[in-house]
Amino acid sequence: MEQSHYLVEMNHIYKSFSGVEALKDVSINLKKNEVVGIVGHNGAGKSTLIKILSGALRKDSGEILIENKSVDISGPKTARNMGIETIYQDLALSGNLDVAANFFLGNEKSRFFFLQNRLMKEEAKKVLEELKIKIPSYSLPVDFLSGGQRQAVAIGRAIYNKAKVFIMDEPTAALGIEETKRVGDLINQLKKQDVGIFLISHDIHDVFDFCDRIAVLKNGELVDICISNEVTKDDVVSLIIKGTR
Repeated sequence: MEQSHYLVEMNHIYKSFSGVEALKDVSINLKKNEVVGIVGHNGAGKSTLIKILSGALRKDSGEILIENKSVDISGPKTARNMGIETIYQDLALSGNLDVAANFFLGNEKSRFFFLQNRLMKEEAKKVLEELKIKIPSYSLPVDFLSGGQRQAVAIGRAIYNKAKVFIMDEPTAALGIEETKRVGDLINQLKKQDVGIFLISHDIHDVFDFCDRIAVLKNGELVDICISNEVTKDDVVSLIIKGTR
């Protein structure tokens, strides 16, 4: 049997809450070096879908495959062990700790009971420099970094942890024009790392700037998956609102 070339396949996913169907037979996939945008109004099913992939929710039925292998994602730790990382809006960083400490939080490198601070800083710096990210000081608490720089730290940490599937939840929310451009540059760098990205956004401009394909959800159903350069913004907005172009 010929294997698919997809990094992630979510097939015929159903999920309901107290009898209300949040997802109805949703199938979506993701390749390496690809960004797939997931769009739709609040309540369309976007968050439910990515929470199932990230392990925060269990699906009622359907199948998930990671690199052609059927998997059971029983929780967030299981998802991370499979190389699935979620970059949430709040970034899950400890603002009072520096970049290296955030990189290795809960997995600190030590020798003879002493933290290897220099080694951790060097490894964090190496990852971020490979992503072409400039951090003013690796000794500053991350609260002193800009929003885009904090985003880079969260992504760099995931890269260091060998993530191959990224779920990015509203990555440019509350960022200015210049910082949004930097996040776009970072996404392009990530695509060169053989990873795949699911990007959830309400900003139609970001979706067209960053994504190769766009999946539109409405009332828990997948209404279309478009190739970004073959549709217009008006087409996608129409799908979001009416379910048709």
